[in-house]
Amino acid sequence: MLFEFDRYAAKGNEFLNRLGENLQSTDRAHTARVLRSTFRVLRNHLTFEESLHLLSQLPMVIKAVYVDGWRKGDHKKIKTIDDLLIEIVREDGENAWKDFGNKDDILDAVRAVIETMRLYVSAEEMDQALGTLPHKVQVMLEESDI
Repeated sequence: MLFEFDRYAAKGNEFLNRLGENLQSTDRAHTARVLRSTFRVLRNHLTFEESLHLLSQLPMVIKAVYVDGWRKGDHKKIKTIDDLLIEIVREDGENAWKDFGNKDDILDAVRAVIETMRLYVSAEEMDQALGTLPHKVQVMLEESDI
């Protein structure tokens, strides 16, 4: 069984390292905070079913980050990209001032998380999940410099 834990940890570290590269950050604590806050906000705006489909393709340790503190009734609808970004800052809490300098930094961080997820989750599933978000939000998330 120990071998399985080692494998799960290795895949989780691989995901976090790739996210760090996409964020252009060597600070693993920063990378982990961005992942956690982005996951918490995304899962609240995706349907429960879409979240389950995404989860099925993520590495085991990253699944744990996604579901940490999740309650089934948390599903909400956002209207604008600003709503999404404000929620990310709220989720990041006291660390937000360290993690994000401005609105563009937050948006770039969300895009980095999505780009990293695309390395593990099928294009079809990512498109389906993100397709449940308002069209204007989808467009802003797709405009990537990564």
